[in-house]
Amino acid sequence: MTGTTVTQATDPAADAASLLNLIAGGAMTQIVHAVAALNIADHLAGEPRTAEEVAAREGSNERTTFRLMRAAASLGLLSYEGEGRFGLTGMGGLLRSDTPVSLRPMALVQAAPSHWQPWGLFPEAVRKGESQAGKALGADIFDYFARPENAETARIFSEAMGGMSAMVTQGVVAGADLEGVSTVVDVGGADGHLVLALMEARPELRGQVLDLPHAVEGAVEEAARRGLSDRFSGAAGDFFAEVPTADLHVLKTVLHDWDDDRALRILRNCRAAAGEGGRALVVEMVLKEVGTSDFATISDMAMLCVTGGVERDLDEFDALFTAAGWSRGRTYPVGGGHFGMELRAV
Repeated sequence: MTGTTVTQATDPAADAASLLNLIAGGAMTQIVHAVAALNIADHLAGEPRTAEEVAAREGSNERTTFRLMRAAASLGLLSYEGEGRFGLTGMGGLLRSDTPVSLRPMALVQAAPSHWQPWGLFPEAVRKGESQAGKALGADIFDYFARPENAETARIFSEAMGGMSAMVTQGVVAGADLEGVSTVVDVGGADGHLVLALMEARPELRGQVLDLPHAVEGAVEEAARRGLSDRFSGAAGDFFAEVPTADLHVLKTVLHDWDDDRALRILRNCRAAAGEGGRALVVEMVLKEVGTSDFATISDMAMLCVTGGVERDLDEFDALFTAAGWSRGRTYPVGGGHFGMELRAV
């Protein structure tokens, strides 16, 4: 019938239950945070244990430890084995501290003041079109991390970025075109997990991380731990000012931290350092069609809230690349919802 609006029938009770789950999202974040902070996944790594046993190992309250573990089981982080014993699920195992792909640091940092406090001002970030992290923290997020009193949070953040790198590293190493590449700069590379993995796979590569001083220290230490110090160097600097020269510049989850103007500045600095025929590899999430289930849209809100950055679709990436003097070539999934985008200087 022309001019009528068809409204899909809904179940009010089911809608209310679904909405309440969304409203309780902050509580779920804090539950995951507590599981990580109390090392519960580590305590359960060997075998299922009771809350009493976990509390004794951790030095926590037995009753409230049980209540936390019960809630974690309802979220699928733990399994209940009967007789008061809990085990680890595959998802909960990602909160162990001793696994190659650990999301424990991410769970810790997402609930730390550096990220948690800006969310309290999120409606204002939407109204004004910019992050309110400076208002919440007294500095933007990266200046906040650079303060000596926040060194531990900065360290955890770097570890969290390393954990995220681990989710995509195998895909990047397997898929990246490194033909003719002898030098790689990991721009904003934190602990350098990605460039170090490329170096391990290609003994002819020399790698470097460009990042803030506190992050570069971690990269140098990680290179030494892997026995790669002879082919690796750290460069403390500002990618808004200058980027070291290399055959390949890698930007993994860097551009999404920044608005278009600042992302363009980073890309242009990489282009200037690349020279004619230079190459770059950008690793980012890529937004899907509007209305589809897409974690990148949630990440986009986190970028707006905490860093002032933005997640982008391919058209938006291409506009940035073209304006900075790059042309996008092969684009391929690398894991964790991320894509590798290979660029050539034009």
